Amino acid sequence: MSKDKIKKQGLPKEMLAAAWAIALGAIAPMLDSTMVNIAIDQLIRDFSTTLDIVQWSITGYVLALAIAVPVSGWLMNKFNGKKIFIGAVIAFGVISVFIGISWDVMSFIFFRLLQGFSAGVITTLMMTLLVKTAGQENVGRVMAIVSTPMILGPILGPVIGGFIIHGASWHWIFFINVFVVLIAAPLMMKAIPDFKPFNKDSKLDVFGIIDLSIMSVALIYGITKAADHASFNNSETILWVTIGLSLALIYVIYNRIRKNQTVLPLNLFAHKSFLASSVGLFLANIAIMGPMLILPLFFQNFRDFTPIEAALALIPQGVGMLVTRPLIGKMIDRIGAKYVVMVSLVISLSGSVPLIFITDKTSMIWISIVLFIRGSGIGGVMLPLTSEAYTGLNSRQLPEAGVGINIIENLGSSFGSALISTVVVAVTQGVQPTVINSLKSYHAGFLVAAIVLAVIFIPGLFLTHKRTV
Repeated sequence: MSKDKIKKQGLPKEMLAAAWAIALGAIAPMLDSTMVNIAIDQLIRDFSTTLDIVQWSITGYVLALAIAVPVSGWLMNKFNGKKIFIGAVIAFGVISVFIGISWDVMSFIFFRLLQGFSAGVITTLMMTLLVKTAGQENVGRVMAIVSTPMILGPILGPVIGGFIIHGASWHWIFFINVFVVLIAAPLMMKAIPDFKPFNKDSKLDVFGIIDLSIMSVALIYGITKAADHASFNNSETILWVTIGLSLALIYVIYNRIRKNQTVLPLNLFAHKSFLASSVGLFLANIAIMGPMLILPLFFQNFRDFTPIEAALALIPQGVGMLVTRPLIGKMIDRIGAKYVVMVSLVISLSGSVPLIFITDKTSMIWISIVLFIRGSGIGGVMLPLTSEAYTGLNSRQLPEAGVGINIIENLGSSFGSALISTVVVAVTQGVQPTVINSLKSYHAGFLVAAIVLAVIFIPGLFLTHKRTV
């Protein structure tokens, strides 16, 4: 059968069913990671505790997720990927019950740590199993489907969480996961094919897993402290980032001694596509996650929006990301990642640069249009960069690539949030707290994000493109 006929026929039903089942399994952790932010005030009151302690339920979740990433690579190598994925989703649902019935803040934080670990397994396996299911010739279109939860989570999570708290209590933010898992589990069991272990002969790289886990935790925690202090020049950030970088250096030496027989072989970066995608994804997470942090604050501070209203104001950006995904997926498979990223960067900048000039008087209709344009372009940056990371790799390298990409994305999003929030605070330090000065600080944050977005053109030049006949 010719390639043209295959393209006309579209994707096989079995492949689409498996992709949607994987996406459904990932919905709960994607929603949950953002819904809990809305519940902070209620948690502080119910547990009679402080903001600093409750924040550990969020920070701990992220750190536990980071620890799970290298472990997930080994699990895929040794066991049936379908069983590991479904097991992690079911575990997420069960742990959610225990979070909902937490008797004090310490038990709440402990169960959130367990939940973060299961979420880390889910997110790492999700992309790797997708690539294996789709094959590299269809990965763009199929990834456009399975990554939908990654868009819906940050956009709808705060809105859904707000309505749940308003109509019930914070407990139902977690109890609702049970219903999602009860629907998802049978569908996943039926639709997802069995995956043979990617490399059953691989041995558990205990040192590598521990080193990468602690490295990720140290770097993310150090970067988080920079956001807390609104400066990277503080003792906590310097200490933890130094520890993280030292462990990174140790891993480089260790990987060389082991001749790349590690949980994350560094010879992956010898592949031009993987290296370019890694750099691009790190920068993209900075440029995208940073504004996602300060945009809701802008609406709350300058438009007097409630947290739910601020979340609703961001929906046009999510709609832009969703409506362009099917086209982007098809274009990746047809012409490759390079030109899709280049065009999408232009569109993203068209929707990002205007944010540098918005004020408390700017029409919400105009802001919504700008956010829609920005969202339309962002999807065309992230999606091809993610699919490109797996281009040219063999099956045995897929789990390792998944580990690398997840670590890079976690670090990028943490660094982006810390960098942009630090810029916003730094601009207002030492000046009179007026509306104009406050606006300047937000403009500076949006400017930094736009500059980082523009820098992605450089790694974009090294992405692959396909000849079309």
